Formats: sequence, structure tokens, C-alpha cells
Amino acid sequence: MGQTIEHVVVMMLIASLVAMIARRIALPYTVGLVAAGALVALFRAPLGIHLTRDLVFSLLLPPLIFEAALQIEWSHLKRDLTLVIVLATFGIVASAAVIGFGLVTFAHWPAAPALVIAVLLSATDPVAVIATFNEAKVGGRVRLLVEAESLFNDGTAAVMFTIAVAAATGGTAPELLPGLWSFVATFAGGIVCGLAVGGLALLLAWKTDDHLVEIAFTSVAAYGSFQLAEHFHLSGILAAMSAGILMGNVGSCGSLTDKGRDAVISFWEYIAFVANSIIFLLIGSELVAVSFGSFWPTALLVIALSLAGRFLSVYGICALFSRSASKVSRMHQFILFWGGLRGALALALALALPETFPLRGTITGIVFAVVGFSVVVQGLTIAPVLRRLPTEGSE
Repeated sequence: MGQTIEHVVVMMLIASLVAMIARRIALPYTVGLVAAGALVALFRAPLGIHLTRDLVFSLLLPPLIFEAALQIEWSHLKRDLTLVIVLATFGIVASAAVIGFGLVTFAHWPAAPALVIAVLLSATDPVAVIATFNEAKVGGRVRLLVEAESLFNDGTAAVMFTIAVAAATGGTAPELLPGLWSFVATFAGGIVCGLAVGGLALLLAWKTDDHLVEIAFTSVAAYGSFQLAEHFHLSGILAAMSAGILMGNVGSCGSLTDKGRDAVISFWEYIAFVANSIIFLLIGSELVAVSFGSFWPTALLVIALSLAGRFLSVYGICALFSRSASKVSRMHQFILFWGGLRGALALALALALPETFPLRGTITGIVFAVVGFSVVVQGLTIAPVLRRLPTEGSE
């Protein structure tokens, strides 16, 4: 335990220095963290903590999701909810189809492992997306669309990932109707868990005017909603998101004191900074350990396929809404496409694959390559575009 605390302290020192340097040289903070993590690993000074599914899901993901959701205004989300849900469901299916078909056709992969990696990389990662938009200080509709999609698409990806893994390991993949029911249950059940835990936390917070107790109740809402949903094999991301939206919107109507609300926002901004710092330092550290020599052509192919799948899903779906009130401008479509980053969530799921999983080592290495490209190349190039957007970033 003592060594773990020491490692966290060292990581926070590195992260703080990186934040100061990145601001001075106008480098995206997330890219700086990945580079710092890689340098630490190259000098054989391990960070002492490894990126695992349990670390991401149990400790780091809930506060990042909750903090982002606290800032979402329900009145704005409601207007674009249909577009967001279509992007987060049919968009993922279309993107996965492009990646899977390309791997089978051009790399001659077996269908089952191809489907697994396609699902892993079809969903945008809320960790990477939220970090990039926080750093660029972009608000308004474009941020809402990108972040909300990355939060909602977890339900679709979770069900598809379960089906793909079952098929690849010789299990029986669910039939169409049971699969649809599983998706609806995962999606809706996660939201119900979030609303239930968030509502209870708000009810208790209403009984106090102590801002420290109010912060404690938001912590219960963030982690409690996530863990409750995961316990029942539902979407923890949607649970934490629902709890955050509820507390952010209802809490501002008097359930939290003014001092409590300001304290809550500041507290969760700091926690998100800590969580992001750990995640991106670990991504950089883990990237160095991967040997890409044996499968770099396939990795390049998958990067191209993931971009093509994202392009097709974003521009195709936005075209369907071009004559509706949810019409998306060309600039915002480009940001949806190029700002749809992959990150720690895909890595955590890839690392959690069973050791006997077909092509596991290759899948993990390719996912690292795609995430590295996404965070560094897309992160570096999307940041200047985001900074040039108007402050409100809308219509």
C-alpha cells in the first residue's frame, strides 16, 4: 500500500510538471502525459502501476464520467438526444462493420477475432474525448454531441463485445431478439441505476448545508451508481452519467447550497485531473513495452479502417438529420469524426481478454497502436481546430 501511494505521488508530480510545460509550449496536455509516460518507461523507471480493466473501471472511469455529466444541461441534451442515440447505436454498428469486413477481406483474419477488435475500436472513448475537450475549453453544442455520444455508446459496445467474445471463444452468440433485449436492458438498466443512486444522494444532500457532506454525497453517487450497475452487468458508464446529469441539473435548483455547488464543481475538476493524469501517463508507459514489428502493416490497416468506419458513421448519420432540427454543420461533423478518439477504455477491455483468446497478443498490440495514433496524432491536430471555435461552440 505504501509503495502504491509513493507511485501515485510521483505520478502527480510528473503530471503537474507536464501541465505547466504543456501550457507554456501550447502542447495538448494529454499528449504531453503520454510522452512523459513513454520517457519514464524508456529510462526504465517504472511507474509501479499497470493499466488494467479493474483500475480503469473501478477507480478512474466513474469520476471522469460523473464530472463530465455534471456540466451537461438536460435542456440542451434533450434537443439532440435522438441524434446522439442514433450515433451511439447504429453509428457503432456501421463503424464495426467497416473494421471487421476490412480485416477479413484485406488481412484474411478469422471472422470472430476480427469482430472483437472491430467492436473494441468502433466506440469512441469518453476518457480521451472528455480530456481533449476539457483542455481546449470548448463548450456548446459540439462538445455536447461528442461527449454525449462517447458516454452513450458504452451500452452498444458492451453488448457487441460480449457477443463477439462469446463467438470467438466457442460460446453461443445470442440470437437477434435476445441480443436486442440484452442491449435495451444494459442501456436502460444503467440509466435507472444512476437515477436511483443520484436521486437518493440528492435527497440526503437536501437535508444538510455542509458543503463537505454535499461533496461526500456526490462521491457516493458517482461510484455507487457505477458499481451498482456493473454488479448487475449493466452499463456503469450510463449509470454514472445519469447520476451526474441529475445532480448537475436538479442540484442547481436548490438541492445543493450555492457554496456546496461551487465546492462540488471544484472538487470533481481536481479528481478528473488526477484520473486523467494517471490514465495517460500509464498509456504512454505501456506503449513503450509493445513490440509492433510483427504486425505493424495490420496495425496501419486497422487505423485506416477505424477512420473510414468513423467517417462513414458520422457523415452518413448526420446526412439523415440534415433536414431536421438536429442538423449538424460541416465543421461540427468534422469534429465529430476527427475528435472521436480511442483511449483507455479500449485498452482496458483488450487487456482483459482471456490469455487463450485467439490472436490476443496481436489484438492487444493493434489496439495500443490505434490508441497511440488517436491520442497523439488526432489529439495534436484536433486541438487547434477546437480552440478556434467560438466560445459557445454552437449553431
